[in-house]
Amino acid sequence: MDKVTGSDTHNFPQMALLHESRLTLRLAFPLMIGQLSQMLLGVADTLMVGHLGVTELAALTLVNSLVYIPFVFGIGLLTGVSVFTSNSQGANDRAGARGSCRHGLYLGLALGVLLFGIGWLVSLQLAHLGQPTAVAARATHFFRIIMASLIPALAAMALKNHADALQRPWPPFWIFLGGVVLNVGLNWVMIHGKFGCPALGMEGAAWATLIARTCILAAMILWLLRAKGLREWVPYRWFRTPDFTDIRRLLSVGFPASLQMLCEVTAFSMAGLIMGRFGQNAMAAHQIAITLAGTAFMIPLGLSMALTVQIGRADGAGEQSRLRPIVLSGWILAAGYSLVAAGIFLIFGKFLASLFIHVPEVISQASSLLVVVGVFQLVDSIQVASSAMLRGLQDARVPAVMGFTAYWLVGLPIAAGLAFVFKMAALGVWWGLAVGLFIACITLAPRLWNRTRGANSTR
Repeated sequence: MDKVTGSDTHNFPQMALLHESRLTLRLAFPLMIGQLSQMLLGVADTLMVGHLGVTELAALTLVNSLVYIPFVFGIGLLTGVSVFTSNSQGANDRAGARGSCRHGLYLGLALGVLLFGIGWLVSLQLAHLGQPTAVAARATHFFRIIMASLIPALAAMALKNHADALQRPWPPFWIFLGGVVLNVGLNWVMIHGKFGCPALGMEGAAWATLIARTCILAAMILWLLRAKGLREWVPYRWFRTPDFTDIRRLLSVGFPASLQMLCEVTAFSMAGLIMGRFGQNAMAAHQIAITLAGTAFMIPLGLSMALTVQIGRADGAGEQSRLRPIVLSGWILAAGYSLVAAGIFLIFGKFLASLFIHVPEVISQASSLLVVVGVFQLVDSIQVASSAMLRGLQDARVPAVMGFTAYWLVGLPIAAGLAFVFKMAALGVWWGLAVGLFIACITLAPRLWNRTRGANSTR
């Protein structure tokens, strides 16, 4: 039986899990591959810049440590688009969905401009962040260009969230994948000076990212204007006076969600800054480890995005009996993937590190860090799935406090203690981060389970 009703799923738990897993995977597959393709933008930069030298790779580490903070803040802020569009679709509220799309685009553009301005001011102070002088000098122009690319990137993300929540993930997937291919090609041309283009070095990678992200935004707008079957679900007029009630609704979920995500990302970014205390080799090893860990994270992240939509639609439609089957199926899928990822990191860590650089000391350090990455895969996958489903239930404030506690009050102090007091250096930093992920997992998952207790769970 292909279709399972709410009553059926309540009476047959195993059937409910299979049914919800199938629905989630149908939506999650293009989202997972799409997120992975976006991470490949960073992987391509790391691979190509890494071959320019250790100083360039260390500079890329510094920039990424700084850029991830505002970028993830923006991504978190725009999760409100997914939540309210999925709620609106579940309730068959087309006007609500149109408002979510329009105001999400406003937020993406405005935030991108604001972050670029802040980034420019920060770029004037890179030499005062305790980093090696040569690294800070190489990073300045690269950082400014990457911050400019956040303007089209966040605007495109808002539109993608809207399309994903309407269960139309494939066209955005192809658009974003095309942007990755364009970025890789432009990297080769602009870094090394092909086809008459001057050799721009690592700055060429930044320009390639800016151009690719701008093309992605243009393609998303063009597709939404012409997409069949979406006419009633996308704005009739894209630019009109904002409705600040709608914006406040988006921010009521998006702002605490962004703070929660920010707590995790700033912890990893702070780890990148701490690496500067241990020299260029440690910074390069950290960049390799964080790139590979981030790439693996894109799969549970894409899954979590689908879970936000699934649980948001069920909640918006009043189908409370589906909530726990969605939660359980999400946890099972996340755990299954994490075991595969852990095995890859634990077995092939040294080989993976050697793909990025040919310096033996860096490869050795990076492979040690990848052991830690393998160990924390399970808790990382479960915590991101749990937090995403809580957002789908419009529960974001308490999880934000939990995230701050896990990463900043527990994880980072332990990381600093292991690194400096117990002399574990870079490895100690990563074990501290693993502890933070564990605390997030064991606090978020029980809250989600309690929030979905019974058919009459309240917000």
